[in-house]
Amino acid sequence: MVPPTTANPRPGGRSARIQNSVHAAVRTLLEEHDRAQLSVPQIAQLAGVTPSTIYRRWGDVHELLADVAVERLRPESAPEDTGSLHGDLTAWMEQFVEEMASPEGRAFTRDAVAFGGAGRPACQCAAYTREQLDTVLNRARDRGEVAPAGQTVVDHVVAPLMYRILFTAETPGLDDARALVDAVLERANAAQTTPTAGI
Repeated sequence: MVPPTTANPRPGGRSARIQNSVHAAVRTLLEEHDRAQLSVPQIAQLAGVTPSTIYRRWGDVHELLADVAVERLRPESAPEDTGSLHGDLTAWMEQFVEEMASPEGRAFTRDAVAFGGAGRPACQCAAYTREQLDTVLNRARDRGEVAPAGQTVVDHVVAPLMYRILFTAETPGLDDARALVDAVLERANAAQTTPTAGI
């Protein structure tokens, strides 16, 4: 979805091996059990680490679920370059909706929002989204296109979709994403072509 952020780099060495093993164990157990059934000893046994390792690093299962969610939602590649802002933003939002509105994406997003100290995981996921949008919008500006502010896209495209994903049983579709993208770009173009009063 978005390129890996430099603000939260992946750990390396032994730390990375432990994280990978524990995260893999959590993902495996989630395929077979409800989140409420997971325990630190159960995860530790499958990951091949001691429970104290998990307690020291993550504190409890909720913090661990939040960390797994952040890693699951971390983007792996730059947004597609279609040659136009409309194409880039539409393609990215379609991918965003497909991933976030899937049962797995929905569950991990809720973990990131619900768990973790001081809202940290949710903030990291929000940063990933903003980085992705900035890549798309800056690319458009470099091409000489009119592009809305990143926060405007968050407020008028991302936020309505995420509200439905997180707080309703409704699943937003690709047509919903396309309609929101069209509307925000139309407003940006209209604002650019509207003459300023008194000039």
